Amino acid sequence: MSQSFSLCATCGVEYAHLLPEVCTICADDRQWVPATGQAWTTLDELAAADQRLTWRDGEPGRHVVSTEPTVGIGHSMQVVDAGDGFVLWDPPGYIDDETVARIRGLGPVLGVATSHPHMFGVQVEWGHALDAPVLVNEADAQWLGRPDASIRFWSGKEQLGSVTLHQIGGHFAGSAVALWPAGAGGRGTLLTGDTVFPNPDGWSVGFLRSYPNKIPLSAAVVQRIADDLGRLRFDAVIGNFDNRIESGGHDSIRRSAERHIAWVRGDHDDQT
Repeated sequence: MSQSFSLCATCGVEYAHLLPEVCTICADDRQWVPATGQAWTTLDELAAADQRLTWRDGEPGRHVVSTEPTVGIGHSMQVVDAGDGFVLWDPPGYIDDETVARIRGLGPVLGVATSHPHMFGVQVEWGHALDAPVLVNEADAQWLGRPDASIRFWSGKEQLGSVTLHQIGGHFAGSAVALWPAGAGGRGTLLTGDTVFPNPDGWSVGFLRSYPNKIPLSAAVVQRIADDLGRLRFDAVIGNFDNRIESGGHDSIRRSAERHIAWVRGDHDDQT
């Protein structure tokens, strides 16, 4: 594996040399730089510390790859069957030969795609290892720390086999979801990263500009997101930590949007 790049130890996103003084993604108000200061690492350093990837079969045609211990934000990658190949969604900040071989054994990889820059991980390294294009939304091009010829920019909507990427915005201007029609037994699954975030109750989702800093999105933006997602056909919702709404995803997003909008609009200020 190439070592011509480093990773931010906080978010796990790859950067080509020369490194910035501070990770630009973490310095943004949606993320955070540790009080102890910026730290960088490499794949070799992680491997020497016994870093590994775990593999779990989520359902027919969907596999979940996670880091153990967690790297960066600690999100999971979804590997989904798009009919004539596979799509990697939200790649982690680590890669190993065993997992690459396992994915190659499934079939060709149509693309490596992300919901937003916090989930870039080592996306270029995954693309190189699997001879696959890396899909980056044009609106988020400024956040790339490792430009590369494998990167293919898109906007609006992009098709990867049966999987469709939809630019939804909100968390980032280029925040996206991936619609997997074969998911949930053919009822359709929406892979959301944290463009919308499935909550622990199993029925609601959250909408935030910043999750660690608890900065909300406006009522108008949340309404736009809910309206756009309401036009898609899906039943299940899967977030970037494999957090899930198993069914009723459409209704969950609608009700959650109504709740969010009511609170930020001030409808319940008498209760505070």
